Amino acid sequence: MTSNFPPSTPADHDDDHGSDDVLCRDLGLPARGIQLVKMEGRVFLRFSGTVAEEDLRVPYQLVPAQGVLAKPSKWRKLSADDRAQLLRERTGEQAVDELRAATAAFVREMALECDDFGLDPMSFLHTLSDLQTSEMASVVFGRIRQRLEYAIERQREERHAERTKQSINLAEYPESFEVARRLPRRFIALLGPTNSGKTHRAIEALAKAPSGIYLAPLRLLALENYERLQAFAPHGKPLAVSLVTGEERRIAEGATHVASTVEMLDTRTPVDVAVIDEIQMLADRDRGAAWTAAVCGAPARTIYLLGAPEARRAIEALAERLECQLEVHILKRKAPLSMEPGAVRKIRGLRKGDAVIAFSRRDVLMWRDMATEAGLSVATVYGNLSPEVRRAQAQRFRDGQADVVVGTDAIAMGLNMPISRIVMTTSVKYNGYEEEEISASLARQIAGRAGRYGIHEEGLVAGYDDNTHQVMRALLKEKLAPLNASGFSVAPTLEHLHRIASVTSETSLAKLLKRFVYNIDVPDGFFYPRITEDQSTRAAWLDSLELSVADKFTLSLVPVSSKVLSLQRAWEHWATSLSRGKVTRLKQDDFALFRCSRQEVEDTCRLYSAYAWLGYRLPEHFPDIELAQSLSRMASERVDSLLQQQNAATRRKQPKRFR
Repeated sequence: MTSNFPPSTPADHDDDHGSDDVLCRDLGLPARGIQLVKMEGRVFLRFSGTVAEEDLRVPYQLVPAQGVLAKPSKWRKLSADDRAQLLRERTGEQAVDELRAATAAFVREMALECDDFGLDPMSFLHTLSDLQTSEMASVVFGRIRQRLEYAIERQREERHAERTKQSINLAEYPESFEVARRLPRRFIALLGPTNSGKTHRAIEALAKAPSGIYLAPLRLLALENYERLQAFAPHGKPLAVSLVTGEERRIAEGATHVASTVEMLDTRTPVDVAVIDEIQMLADRDRGAAWTAAVCGAPARTIYLLGAPEARRAIEALAERLECQLEVHILKRKAPLSMEPGAVRKIRGLRKGDAVIAFSRRDVLMWRDMATEAGLSVATVYGNLSPEVRRAQAQRFRDGQADVVVGTDAIAMGLNMPISRIVMTTSVKYNGYEEEEISASLARQIAGRAGRYGIHEEGLVAGYDDNTHQVMRALLKEKLAPLNASGFSVAPTLEHLHRIASVTSETSLAKLLKRFVYNIDVPDGFFYPRITEDQSTRAAWLDSLELSVADKFTLSLVPVSSKVLSLQRAWEHWATSLSRGKVTRLKQDDFALFRCSRQEVEDTCRLYSAYAWLGYRLPEHFPDIELAQSLSRMASERVDSLLQQQNAATRRKQPKRFR
C-alpha cells in the first residue's frame, strides 16, 4: 500500500514519505484497509470497507471521527515514535467498528427512504467510495442526505405539479359558472370612443328590463349609475335598485336591479340584462381577470359590453369560445374632438371649462396652486381621494363653483363633467417601475372627456408646452392596436386554492398561488392564470401567521396600499389580530380628523373603507362596518373642506388685479 501523497515539494522529503510508508506497513494498516493520506492541508486516516444491506453491497472510503491527525508542518516535526503512537491510538478496532456501524446505519436509513420514494439508493451511496476529501464521515453523510432531500423534494414537486395540473384545467373555466352556463346568453357590444352615447343606450336597455345588473370598474361609476337607474320609472314607479361595492352595500327591499363594481358580480342570481362597462379592461395587467370572470359568468340572457373599439377582436374570440351570439355596434363620437392650433404655454392661458391633467398627486396640487394664483377657482381630482371627495369636487365644477378642474387620469374614467378643453401638462407617467410615455389608448381616453355632448359643440385638446402638444397630436392620430384574442386573465378563487391544497396538502398561501400560476393545466392558452405582485408579496408575509388558507386569501385581497406606511401597518395589525382570534374594533374620535394634515385624512379615509371591506367578509372579527362607513364619510367631508379652504387661502394671497 502506498500513502496517497501528492508529488513531493521542497518541504516534503522523500525519506519522510518513505518512513510513513514503512511505519504504516509495520503497523499492518494497509491489510486492514486503512490509508494515511495528506491533502487539503491535513494529514488524516481513511478507512475502507464494505457494508451489506439486504441486496445492497456498498463500498466506502471514509475518514473516521478522530481521523484527522495534524497539519503537514506539525506532522513533519513529530518523531517516528510519536507518529506510531498516534496511529495506534486512532486505528484501533473500536474506531474501525464504530465507523462500520455508523456507515451501515446510514446505508440502511438511505435504502429505506429511497425505497419509499422509488429512488435508486446507489445513485447516492456510490459517493461513499468515490469522494476524495479530508472531511469526516458524518459530514459526508450529511451532504448525501441533503442530496437525497433535494431529490425527494424535486420528485414531490413533480408529483404535486402533476396532481395540480390534473385538478384544474383552465380550458374548463367557463364551465365553473353554473348559472351562466345554463342560460341562453347573447352579447351586444357597444363600442366607441368617449362621448359616443354607449353608456346611455345600455343603461336605458337595462332600466327597461325586468331585472339586471350594471358592472363598473370603479365605486364612483357604480354609484353614478346606481343613481341614474333610481331616476328611471319605466312602469310608472321608480326602479328598486341596490348598490353593491367592496366597501359599501345599499340593499333596496325587493330590488330588481343592482349597480356593482365588477369584482362584486353575483354569478348565482339570474337576471335579464347585464351591462359590463369598460370592456377593454380585459387587457389590464392587474384587474383584467375580473372582466374575464364577468364575461364568462354574468348570469344574464342579454349582456351589453361597453368599451373602446380596439376590444372588438377580444370580444369576438370570447363570444365564439363561449358559444354566445354576438352583435357588434360601432358608435361614433357625438361631438368632434380637435387639437388646439398651439400649446397653452402660460398659466394665464388657462380658461374656464379647462381640465388640467398631471400624473401625480404632488403635481396636481402644484398646478392647482398655480391656477388659483392666476385667479381661477379650482376643483381637484386625483386617485388618493375617496370616490365621495372626487364626486364632490366634480360637482363643484359642474355647478360652476370651480372654473377649472385639475386632476390625474382619474378624470378619464367614471366622472362626467362639462369639460370644454383638456390641457396636458405632460405626456409622461410613472408606471410603477419607471417614467414612460402614456399609451395612445390612455391619451385618447383622457382627451375624450372634452366636449360633453349637449353642452359643447366640440372638444379641444392642448399640451401645456410645445413638446407635450406635439406628442398628444401624434398619440391621437395613432392607430390603436387591437386587444389580444387569447391569454385572458383568470385570477385564483378560494375554490381553486382548496382544490390544489387537497392534492398537495399545501397550507402556504404563497405556494398555493405559485402552483396556480405555474402548475395548473393551460391547454391552449386561451385563459391564463395570473396573480398580482401585491398579492404574492402579501401571501409570503401572511404565511408567517397562524391563519387558515381562506383567511389568508381574504387578507391578501384587502384594497389598501402597501406603499403607505400607516395603511400597511393597519393591515398587518388586522392580520395579526385575526391570527390571535381577536375582534378588531374601531373607536370614534370626533376631533382626530381636525388634527391631521390633508394627506393623513385622505389615508384615514382609505383605512376606514378597507376596514368596511374586511367587515363584509369577516364580520365576526371586524364588526364595526357602519362606524367605518360613517367615519369614512366624515373623513371625505373633511378632505373636501380642506381642499376648498386651501383654494380660498391661495386666492386670498394673490394680488387683487388677478381676481
